[in-house]
Parts: sequence; structure tokens; C-alpha cells
Amino acid sequence: MSTTERRAHHDVTFAVLATGVVAFGLLQSLVTPVLPTLQEELHTNQADVTWIMTAYLLSASIFTPIMGRLGDMTGKKRMFVVALVALAVGCLVAALAEDLTVMIVARVVQGVGGGMLPLAFGIIRDELPGHRIAGAIGTISAMIAVGAGAGLVLAGPIVDVLDHTWLFWLPLIVLAVATLAAVFLVPESPVRTEGRINWAAALLLAGWLVALLLPVSQAPSWGWGSPRVLVLLAVAVVLAGGWVVVESRATHPLVDMRMMRIRAVWANNLVALLVGVAMYAAFAFLPQFVQTPPTAGYGFGASVTESGLMNLPQTVTSFVLGLMAGRIAARVGSKASLVAGVLVGGLGYLLFALVHDERWEIYASSAVIGAGFGLVFAAMSNLVVAAVPPHQTGVASGMNANIRTVGGAIGAAVTASVITAHAGPTGLPTEGGYVLGFLVLAAAMLLAALAALLIPGVPRDPRTHAEPDVEYRHPEAALVAGGTLVGKDSE
Repeated sequence: MSTTERRAHHDVTFAVLATGVVAFGLLQSLVTPVLPTLQEELHTNQADVTWIMTAYLLSASIFTPIMGRLGDMTGKKRMFVVALVALAVGCLVAALAEDLTVMIVARVVQGVGGGMLPLAFGIIRDELPGHRIAGAIGTISAMIAVGAGAGLVLAGPIVDVLDHTWLFWLPLIVLAVATLAAVFLVPESPVRTEGRINWAAALLLAGWLVALLLPVSQAPSWGWGSPRVLVLLAVAVVLAGGWVVVESRATHPLVDMRMMRIRAVWANNLVALLVGVAMYAAFAFLPQFVQTPPTAGYGFGASVTESGLMNLPQTVTSFVLGLMAGRIAARVGSKASLVAGVLVGGLGYLLFALVHDERWEIYASSAVIGAGFGLVFAAMSNLVVAAVPPHQTGVASGMNANIRTVGGAIGAAVTASVITAHAGPTGLPTEGGYVLGFLVLAAAMLLAALAALLIPGVPRDPRTHAEPDVEYRHPEAALVAGGTLVGKDSE
């Protein structure tokens, strides 16, 4: 298929990618507000039902970089379709699940869809002209936040009007349509990476991620000082060290360590880790706060549906700022946009910690947090994609998304420990526990802003004062490509 034919369907391709990414983001958070309902329906207990989230987190963390690498090697469209099918199959199994074990299996299968985001970035970079790449990546990145926020908003009404199985039937319908559209409408990307999957590295990657995320996610119930947590964390350190050694020596590494040493890449990954700490913890604990009965001295006694509506401003502002992010970055630069985004998001967490007695204050804080994330995801994704040659887009953006997930596990666990450590006489956390927890999240965003300052600035065109097209932003990418910057215009 010629370039002209391929580019005739830019908007259609982008719409299909956006639909899939929104569905993935939706499934990230859709079950969070209704875990008590799932606990009852699946006949389990409060400690075990959290595995519905933990299993998804572990699976997505393992498969995201692997799917990105496979996409770079065998075709990004092909693996994007695989990711969609995995999400759809996982939804089908989850909708039919009658016990916790089957539900956990379903969530593990859904985690394969974690590779969708880096694959979407790669398709955009391969198929769109340079001047559209930044805006498209920014919008797709915002779709993750939009989907996740929409999950919090829609969970309550879906369960109230239908039942918990429709948390999975509805996404399944969307995913079935998106899969067919991807098969027939999305062109296969022409950029390929030679080589094979380094399965030893893949196993080590899976091993250290499981050994890290499992104790971190379970530490609030196991105890941070428990032997299980300490032993697993030690195993994670050993396996991670082995993974780095194997990858450094491999002819065809799963993740090129030279790429990971590029300052624009590792600094962005540090930002992703800290942003993940703040974002995922808020998804879990902001609804919990507003659902607390006022008899505890705080909270609004909100239903699941009402607590979701309190998160609606976050979803709206994430979407709006995500759409505007490309234009903002064109004016001030992607780095400045990223720094501004993490500072705005941090301000939202600070506002929530300090003023939360009225509903309008929750709405305001939610809107500010969403605005921050809309800018952050767009700018961060652009900077990562710009820092590497096209044939490593999937791996680089996959690891960035993966590190954000790891940060999410750490953030949720640390925040849970902080909040539950301040329990009142009724067993509910005290208001002070939530205040301290959200101050920790604000501090994480401040650290993310400092980390963003380490990202090298992108040279701007002296005539237009704009950043160049994505392919040519970071000269460091040429080092990873063997001294040649690979892009569509150089084919």
C-alpha cells in the first residue's frame, strides 16, 4: 500500500486507536469503586477481592514492554489487534465468572492489553505526517486518563441499573467493534526491528516485576516489615540486576539498555514513576473518602454513583487539556508543558488535602488534578517518543507506561499504609490520615516536577519558535539507531 493510500485514512486510523485506548483505560478503573459489590457477588473477603486489581496490575506490567517489542518486530497493527482480542476475551471470561479464581484469570488475560498504548504510539509515529504526531500522541495519552476517569464515573450507574456483569459486557461490545475496525481499517506499519524475543530477559523482567509489585500491593495487609515482603523485595532487586546484565549483553535485547541511558528517556521514566504514585492512589482513595459517612467527622456518605460524579470534573479537564496539549507544547515546548502539568496536578492534591468540607471543593480539586494529568500524559508521551528512533518507539513508550504502573502500585500501597495507620475508634481512617495521604501525593508530584527539569530541552526552530517534527527532536536518538536517525522521511 502506498504512502498516499495509507495517509488517506489518518483520521479513521486515529479513531480506532483512540477507541481501543479508551476501553483499556476504562477497564483500569471500572472495578475500583465496586470492589465491595464484587466481594459479595464472588463470595470472597475484603483481602482477597483486591487480587482483582493486583492480578491486572501484575499482568499489564509484564506484557506491556513485551507487546511493544513484538509490535516493533512483527507489526504494530497485528499486535494491536492481539491486545484488543485479549481485552475482549478477558471481558467475556470476567462477565461469566462466578468465583474469584475465574475473575482473577480474566483480569490476567485483560492485562495483555497493556501493550495497547505503546503500540498506538508506534502506529501514530509510523503513519501520520510529522506535524500531526505531537497532537495525536497527546490526545491518545489523554484518552488513558479519560477512560480511567470515566470508569470511576460509570461504575455506579452500570451496577445500579444493570448488574456487575455489565461492567464487562459493555466494554466487550466496544472492543468487538474496535477489533473489527482495526483489522479492516488500520494499515500495517512499515517500520520493523530485526531480531527475536530474548525470552531469558522476558522471564527475568516478569520475575522482578512480580517480586516487586506483589509485596508492594499486599504490604498494607501483610505488613511492610513482614518476612514475605522483605524476602520478595530482596528477590526483586536480585532479579532486576540479572535482567539488566542479560539485556546489556544480548544481541537482540528486549529493552535496549543504551536507549534507557538516554537522559530524555530515564528522566521521563522517573517522572512516570512519580506521576503513577499519585494517579493510581487517587483513583482508589478519593472515592473512598467521599463515600465515608459524615458521622466519621468528614466525608459525604456518597453512593458509588455520587462518588463517581465527583470525579467527573477530572475526566472532563483531562480530556480538554489533552486535546489542547499539542497546541500548548507548540507554544511553550513539551518540557515546559510537562513541568506545568505536574505542578498543576500537585496543586490539585494539595487543595484536596487542605479544603474538602464542601462538595464544590471536591469538584474543584478534581478539576485541577485532571487538568494536570491532561498536560502530563500528552507531554511525557511526546518526549519519550521523540527521544528514540521509530523502530524502538514501542519498547520505549511501553517501558514508560510500565514504570507508571509500577509507581501506581507503590503509590496505592504507601497511601493505604498512611491512611489506615490513622484509624479512628470506629475502625474507619481519620480525616488526618487522608490529609497526610494526599499531602504525600502532592509531594510526589512536586518531585516529579523536579525530575522533569532533568529532561533535556528540545531545540526550537528560530524562525517559527516551534519544536521540530517528532522524528528529529532529540539527536540522542541517533546513538541508539547506530548513528542514523531513522524516520519516515529517511526511508
